[in-house]
Amino acid sequence: MSSAFRKAAKSGQRPHRERAQPAARRRLGLLEKKKDYRLRAHDYHKKQNALRALQKKALDKNPDEFYFKMIRAELRDGVHIIKQPKDEVTPEQVKLMRTQDIKYVEMKRVAEAKKIERLKSELHLLDAEGKSPNKHVFFFDTKKEVQEFDIATHLDTVPELVNRVYNRPTIATLQKETLKGATDPAHLKKLAQQRKNQYDLLKQRIERERTMFVVTQKIQTRKDLLDKTHKVKVKKETTNGPAIYKFKFQRKR
Repeated sequence: MSSAFRKAAKSGQRPHRERAQPAARRRLGLLEKKKDYRLRAHDYHKKQNALRALQKKALDKNPDEFYFKMIRAELRDGVHIIKQPKDEVTPEQVKLMRTQDIKYVEMKRVAEAKKIERLKSELHLLDAEGKSPNKHVFFFDTKKEVQEFDIATHLDTVPELVNRVYNRPTIATLQKETLKGATDPAHLKKLAQQRKNQYDLLKQRIERERTMFVVTQKIQTRKDLLDKTHKVKVKKETTNGPAIYKFKFQRKR
């Protein structure tokens, strides 16, 4: 009952207002309240305690004390940054690593070359795109023979097979033997597309093998540059070949 009475009594009280800055001291800004003083005092004592702790740490420090971060870190724009360690390798180790790189690339290039040879043996490059067309020259004695010339009759085959550069049987062979393999146009078109895909794959592998060969030459050139012999660059490095250097001749014992 008493708590309820106190609440009811407070409801009728005057609202408490903090004293404002007097007009004569208005130039000094807002009048500091107790809560503002407490925040300012807490911040001040916190800084003083930190300074005392640093001072005590400096007094208690051992002059012979050593931390690795003393040499592994540096200050940049007020921030400590750990230095990245550098790989310390000898020239002999660098040559060995370059040799391993050459061996790896050469191994991949040889594997690619074997795949190219296998594809070439399967495709025979008979009707590959970009291949220079074969020439078949016929000789005649008179102009009349040239005008009456029929290539299908001359090759003894049907006109539908004249444009083929492989598997072009004669009429006698067609009469004696039955057709083997696919004859459906849709199936033939599918086989032609598969053959074209194989040629595209062969072209990509040839380009990859050539690129690996250039990379091998460039690695070997960089390995040779580790030699202290005087050298002069003769040709700049390009995308298709390494740089060419001329080394000073040294007589070997």
